[in-house]
Amino acid sequence: MQYRILGRTGLRVSVVGFGGIPIMRISESESAVVINRALELGINFFDTARAYTDSEAKLGAVLGKRRDQVIIATKTMSRTAEGMAADIKKSLETMALDYIDLYQLHNLKDRDEFIQAFGPGGALEALKQAQKAGLVRHIGITGHIRSFLVEALKTGVMETVQFPFNAVEAAGADELLDLAAATGTGVIVMKPLAGGSIRDTGPALRFILEHPVSTVIPGMDAPGQVDQNAAVGADLRPLTDTERKSLEEMAAKLGTTFCRRCEYCQPCPQGVDIASVFLLDGYFTRYELQDWARERYQGMKVTAQECVECGECEEKCPYNLPIRAMLAEAKTRLG
Repeated sequence: MQYRILGRTGLRVSVVGFGGIPIMRISESESAVVINRALELGINFFDTARAYTDSEAKLGAVLGKRRDQVIIATKTMSRTAEGMAADIKKSLETMALDYIDLYQLHNLKDRDEFIQAFGPGGALEALKQAQKAGLVRHIGITGHIRSFLVEALKTGVMETVQFPFNAVEAAGADELLDLAAATGTGVIVMKPLAGGSIRDTGPALRFILEHPVSTVIPGMDAPGQVDQNAAVGADLRPLTDTERKSLEEMAAKLGTTFCRRCEYCQPCPQGVDIASVFLLDGYFTRYELQDWARERYQGMKVTAQECVECGECEEKCPYNLPIRAMLAEAKTRLG
């Protein structure tokens, strides 16, 4: 396994890390087998979240026994200092840890959330206090809307940034990658396989690792997946012309129905969070997390049920996606 430095954190992380979403759908004993296999193959960076049901607990049960060998990251969507402090405490208790290597402000996606999280009494305040107390060693941010991530990095506070980047979602990443390099911010790439849409794993991961990123975190729930992903980190061969062309063709094909969560379609006159609906539908169709996706969808303030098919979203979509039809399909599955 090859390793890179996670920006100015100074942490040495495996170029292929471990995404903690898929282990939600397997048992604790099965998870232990998968996690231990990852450790055996040199994977030392593990990412989870408060929202991933029992993922923190499953990771903590294994990683806590090898604490000095691993780097553990988690995250929460809490935006207030009170909520963030409570979630940090809960993460520590759930994983039975004395400290967490990286705690991230998760899925920042609009102006109001940005102002709340970074303002007085906001989540960042609690993160800094936890860092001062030694409960959290480093602070990061995650999100799908790159403009807000760029703004967050310009504050100089964030030590890492995590965002989706893959052969389908490559457009517009350069600004964020360049800023991360200039500010010494570690780059963590999520959704490397476009939420399971990309099947050719090796070339897809190697495509990402050709860029100035620290680690890529595909989700894994079987030893065979770990073997396949870890092999990429052990042999970072350049893409061949044939592989590059194949990825380009695949990206062009997926582009007709793949939501990149750019949110140019927003705001919806009815208040539907279109990108979030498609994100949850992806978890339903490609990650086999049907119950979890349905529960989160049905907890949304406004669901796709409220869509009146006015078509404003499609007029604004830069990728000409058939959003109304896609929402109708998602509604059928998730509703």
